Amino acid sequence: MRLLKIVPDNTNIGFVRIRFIAFAITALLTVAAIGLVAVHGLNFGVDFVGGVSIEEKFTSAPPLDELRSTVNQLGYGEAVLQDMGGKNVVTIRLPVPKSNDAGATNAMVERVKGAVAAKFPGATFSTYSTVSGKVSNELIRNGVLAVALAIIGIAIFSWLRYEWQFGVSTAVAILHDVLMTLGFFAVTGMVFDLNIVAAVLTIIGYSINDKMVIDDRIRENMRKYRKMGMSELIDLSVNETLPRTVMTSLTILLALASLLVFGGHVLRGFTSAMMLGIVVGTYSSIYVSSSLLITLGLKPGVKPEKGESIADNAERVAPRERP
Repeated sequence: MRLLKIVPDNTNIGFVRIRFIAFAITALLTVAAIGLVAVHGLNFGVDFVGGVSIEEKFTSAPPLDELRSTVNQLGYGEAVLQDMGGKNVVTIRLPVPKSNDAGATNAMVERVKGAVAAKFPGATFSTYSTVSGKVSNELIRNGVLAVALAIIGIAIFSWLRYEWQFGVSTAVAILHDVLMTLGFFAVTGMVFDLNIVAAVLTIIGYSINDKMVIDDRIRENMRKYRKMGMSELIDLSVNETLPRTVMTSLTILLALASLLVFGGHVLRGFTSAMMLGIVVGTYSSIYVSSSLLITLGLKPGVKPEKGESIADNAERVAPRERP
């Protein structure tokens, strides 16, 4: 049976040749993303801005889309629903009322109870609780800290595993991926909650996996082809790993597309962030992280491994340079 090959054998695309165009596009998109976040801000969910959590019990599992539409029509903001798992109990989370006092909160809860009971006969109110602004601020701080520590930790690992240039290029590429995700949520106005923080951390994990594969191949070829120019060596390394990169990205996107279509409203933000992150992460791995190594001054040839002498590999050249 003939194997499916999305990327043909012996592909030789000159990625490094257009690196300055890629750098310009990357810089423009990064500045645009920062500007969008600064001007429009993020539509923080209840997790980050505080809010009211109302628990309702139904005689049978309610259609969540209808329940969400019923609550949203009351004008208190976008409701976040959570099915408590087979018990016909749904938690409705809404932002804190603008007046932010007990009377306004009680009035909002009563309106939600009445609207839900009218739409879904037999629905009964269980309890409600509030999320304070202090807890929300702690969640924001912890979310930012988690993302920052992930980027710093990955950069340090790349520095120690390879060379300092790899650490810097990896940190720049991952920071670019995160900023693109934030810019997307700023321009679309989609709710940014703890699910999206989880998506961002997952994107970082995927991006570092993709970049490490390419970095490993660059490192291997630096030892293998000591007389090859750095631009040619990076093009060779990226092209050698391109089939794996494209196939991995496509299969993940197919799975995420199914989740986007059938996963419902609750997972829509998470899935959208993941799909964007896969595309942006693949782009940054190929055009940003690898080509940036040249700008940072990485040179061909590396120190020999333990038990290997420089003379063992000093004359190695690319196959097409051999007589």
